[in-house]
Amino acid sequence: MREFMAVTKALSDPNRVRILLALRHGELCVCQITELFGFAPSTVSKHLSILHHAQLILSRKMERWVYYRLAENTAPVAVREALDWVHKSLARTDETRADAKKLKEILKTDLAVICHRQKCC
Repeated sequence: MREFMAVTKALSDPNRVRILLALRHGELCVCQITELFGFAPSTVSKHLSILHHAQLILSRKMERWVYYRLAENTAPVAVREALDWVHKSLARTDETRADAKKLKEILKTDLAVICHRQKCC
């Protein structure tokens, strides 16, 4: 029950769902996520913490950057089904397409440049 409730709480915020949809394109650094959505770093951190607690995403640290990706096939069934449901339900919305277009441009930019622009490193 606890696992299910963590997943439903994580999916109850549209911005967290948008983060999950962005991660369908692959692993992203926190600064790229911040750049994509224009949220304060503390807001992004809080959203990522909730998603991580629900096991919807995984993280790794490399040098000064922290990267996030969607949970893998070894995640609990509820997590995998939730991720599939989100993708199937929302992958073709205008908002998701706009996010994907913006993300494509962000991915062309060096992380150090993004980080410097955000004054986070």
